[in-house]
Amino acid sequence: MSNDGFRFSIASAAAWAPGVETQADWLAWANGDLTISGDHDPPVKLMAPMLRRRAGSLGKMALEVAYQCLGKEVEVPTVFCSRHGEVTRSVDLLMDLAKAVPLSPTSFGLSVHNATAGLFSIARSDHTNSIALAAGQSGVEHAVIEACGLIADGEPRVLLVVYDCPLPEVYGAFQDCHEQPFAWAWLMHAPTDDVLSLSWSSLVTNDASSDERLSAGLEVWRFYLRKDSLLGRTCDGRQWHWSRNA
Repeated sequence: MSNDGFRFSIASAAAWAPGVETQADWLAWANGDLTISGDHDPPVKLMAPMLRRRAGSLGKMALEVAYQCLGKEVEVPTVFCSRHGEVTRSVDLLMDLAKAVPLSPTSFGLSVHNATAGLFSIARSDHTNSIALAAGQSGVEHAVIEACGLIADGEPRVLLVVYDCPLPEVYGAFQDCHEQPFAWAWLMHAPTDDVLSLSWSSLVTNDASSDERLSAGLEVWRFYLRKDSLLGRTCDGRQWHWSRNA
């Protein structure tokens, strides 16, 4: 089974990871000359301090790139995509439950998968459509499909935010790729001159997992930065086909 897929263009893009923060840094990373390292957080200066303090490290990375990418645009629907989301906060809550410690309502509220999207919406007083996705190894692809669906329904632009972080040690046995902290964003619109395409076909088996393989989000981001013509990813029973100017 095959699919003709979707075509789209990108009006602006932004990314942030510890130790890889500028455009020059990211180009060096894409070419293998720089690695993601450190544990500091982005400043998220455009968000009010009261809200910014509520976000964890992962949320701050997502918020930073969302603000950078969107700029002064308003009334733009958002698609936030993270495979693991605020899993560290969730593990802390589970540990408290195991110790019979009362749970923090604030921590619980910020552990849900759409918490970061909600903070972004509240900070901008923005009531437009917002979607939060978690779709395994192919989360980025499903997020792009969601964004392209919104564009097909008439939205001029859609903000896509992809972000993730390593699993906590208690879940280490389930790690199936080289997880690193990162966030990137695309402001997507209907195809114009520089066009990206995504299509797929069904498979019976998947590629073997590897602790050395980049996470899905970083694989796609590297494809975008290096202006590669093709990227193939096999996961979740599908072969995903990325291409440029197709």
